[in-house]
Amino acid sequence: MKKQLPLILTVLVLLWLGAGLRPPRVPEGINTKGFGQLPVLLNGRTQPMDSVARNSLLVLRGKQTVPVEGGKTLQAIDWFLEVVFKPDQADTRQVFRIDHPDLRGMLKLSPEEKFFSFTQFQTNIMDLGREAERIDTEKVKSESQNPFEKAVMRLHQNVILYRRIKNTLKHESTLDFAAELKTYQAAVEPGVKAVRDREAGKEFDQKAFDTIVDHLQRYDQMARFGYALVVPSGSPNHTRDDWMNVGTSLMEAARGGKVLEPVLSYAEMASAYHAGEPARFNSSLSKYQQWLLDHQYQPEVAKGGNEHYFNHFEPFYKSSAIYVLAFILACASWFNQSEPFRRSALYLLILTALVHTSGLIYRMVLEGRPPVTNLYSSAVFIGWGICILGITIEFFYRNAIGSVVASMGGFTTLIVAHNLSLGGDTMEMMRAVLDTNFWLATHVVVVTLGYSASFLAGFLAMLYVLRGVLTTSLTEQMATALSRMVYGIICFATLFSLVGTVLGGIWADQSWGRFWGWDPKENGALMIVIWNAVYLHARWGKICTEKSLMAIALFGNVITAFSWFGVNMLGIGLHSYGFMDAAFKWLLIFDISQLIFIGMALLPLSYWRSFSKRPPAAGAGTAAKPATVS
Repeated sequence: MKKQLPLILTVLVLLWLGAGLRPPRVPEGINTKGFGQLPVLLNGRTQPMDSVARNSLLVLRGKQTVPVEGGKTLQAIDWFLEVVFKPDQADTRQVFRIDHPDLRGMLKLSPEEKFFSFTQFQTNIMDLGREAERIDTEKVKSESQNPFEKAVMRLHQNVILYRRIKNTLKHESTLDFAAELKTYQAAVEPGVKAVRDREAGKEFDQKAFDTIVDHLQRYDQMARFGYALVVPSGSPNHTRDDWMNVGTSLMEAARGGKVLEPVLSYAEMASAYHAGEPARFNSSLSKYQQWLLDHQYQPEVAKGGNEHYFNHFEPFYKSSAIYVLAFILACASWFNQSEPFRRSALYLLILTALVHTSGLIYRMVLEGRPPVTNLYSSAVFIGWGICILGITIEFFYRNAIGSVVASMGGFTTLIVAHNLSLGGDTMEMMRAVLDTNFWLATHVVVVTLGYSASFLAGFLAMLYVLRGVLTTSLTEQMATALSRMVYGIICFATLFSLVGTVLGGIWADQSWGRFWGWDPKENGALMIVIWNAVYLHARWGKICTEKSLMAIALFGNVITAFSWFGVNMLGIGLHSYGFMDAAFKWLLIFDISQLIFIGMALLPLSYWRSFSKRPPAAGAGTAAKPATVS
């Protein structure tokens, strides 16, 4: 049984992954799958309704599900349907996360809870608006705001987002949208005539005038506040610029046009959902899906379906779960020298690498871009690079060290990626200066692989210190192996960081007209190259002991983290895309943890349990003599 453990675990995980690979079934009742696949235009790109729902809920709540009565949960698309078609019911869902106690006090909310519904603080919404207006009037920059002011602005922006979603497919106060549109269509011609007669000073039909003005005021509000562009024009040579929101489309109908078929379909779906008529909803949905195909929107429909499936499979979430299992097995193999546990961890890591790689490739196909386009994708790619390098180490040394650092690095970076996704759409439109696939595929990929290798070397050094100080398992053979691993990985990191930095300079010369401008990001990239070179020269020249070399590798984590994230905290430079206060806190915690490990690495050998009962050996490639440590 023990010998068959790797095969059994691999098969079980494969079955779990296979279950997730199956496309989601069409549910009974409302066809939420079909609705979630409908294409819309948001953030400069075509995406399915499902992505709009998931990203919006992540921004508001930090999760993709909403708890409801009876211990059940609403999926993101179910919540989104409630918001756009039954806003009164959606207002009772606890989707707003409010952490700051002073803000909860200002809104007269329970101090013990963190999640609240719109209804719970709606009566005090004016207080929130006044406080946000004060902060805006005083022009307090985000990096200068205190925690309370940041919490106020975050909640204020989330309330605006929520109100915009409510007015995306119909006005939030409308109950029967289909009936309203019939009234509007009948009122357009006499209403427009009444408006023109009034402007010309002639007698006009007051009732027709009042009717059309009432409708246009509501639709103008939708045009200004609608969140996504959900209405394609249907023109033969349509482009991305032809998409409109529902309000704009209805305003156009009053200027001599007509109510477009997509708007009529959404109106039927809205009325059917509100009335609890699934058959009518599904019929309207099918009619609109066919309209899209009849008007040559096949690429948009296919994009919506493919991204919906990607959201359903969640490859990076599944990868993070397997990383945890592989880490536990790899660590367990050290306690009883269990070879089956070690092989189980390796097999699971190989399987995870395949899932992680498939997720990266799928995102590349969806975006039409290389794997790294923003901070989120860089975190995903760095985790992938650490995983691949860790598996390579494990194939050479077969001592579970590669598996431990690969699973630890992969899981950590995917957690970072998850927290970055809380900011919204992770496949947003590229900034103009970055909109070149050639340099994204060369400079960005190469320098990010340098990040991966630098972090992996730091994780290996961390493992060296932990085993040396806290256990007696760092034998001379193990210390030598870890030292060689760190050395080999830093050689790889130096090469890729240097080449990536040079390629970045060439790109900068093409984009900004200068090869090097001492921008913070450029300085960060150079610091990685220099610090890796410091390690290599210290090792080649036998300047430092092995423990000191590990301290150098550990400080490489601090420098790499600064280059990757820290420059964004500065708020200056051509590479700074916004101050992230939440990331700043975690970056500070990470840096402090690395300084602690560095302090442990520089402790005298008498504090190292692994060296206390054996004579030390001299040389940079082995454990150092106590006399050389000061």
